[in-house]
Amino acid sequence: MAAKTFISALFLCLILSSTSILSHSYNYYPQIKPCKELVFYFHDILYKGNNRNNATAVIVGAPEWGNKTAVAQPFNFGDLVVFDDPITLDNNLHSPPVGRAQGMYLYDQQNTYNAWLSFSFVFNSTEHKGSLNFAGADPLLNKTRDISVIGGTGDFFMARGIATLMTDAFEGDVYFRLRADIKLYECWK
Repeated sequence: MAAKTFISALFLCLILSSTSILSHSYNYYPQIKPCKELVFYFHDILYKGNNRNNATAVIVGAPEWGNKTAVAQPFNFGDLVVFDDPITLDNNLHSPPVGRAQGMYLYDQQNTYNAWLSFSFVFNSTEHKGSLNFAGADPLLNKTRDISVIGGTGDFFMARGIATLMTDAFEGDVYFRLRADIKLYECWK
């Protein structure tokens, strides 16, 4: 009887220890390294009624109390902005552009600065051909914000990953520059 109890207890310990080992192995996620890392800057100059020649963005939709040459108050809520911004490899607006950031952002919160972004980087340089597509929430008061890379064309065919945005500079509500640190985790080319 004692031998049978000992064997049963030993068997129970064996099952519990193997279950513990298996459960820990399922919770382990190996660090995935990006297949491509890129850094770009894009420069947004909002149309304010008197800067048509320099503007790269324009308010196309505003709430009833707003207008299309000044951001709505409070927190720009309700403004829809379409943009065609130059992309550069450094933070100088006058550097040669390697492409255009084209898309829109919508200010979508009444109690803080927050935007929803949907845009593409369309490349025209000798180094990169094609486009990268992005979408996601942009809580503007955070130092860094992550948005999704949801696809691409050309050199970036079907790319997926994360773009970490950081406001690199701004001048009121007329100009801002974003640094985009892009990490692609699915690369087909």
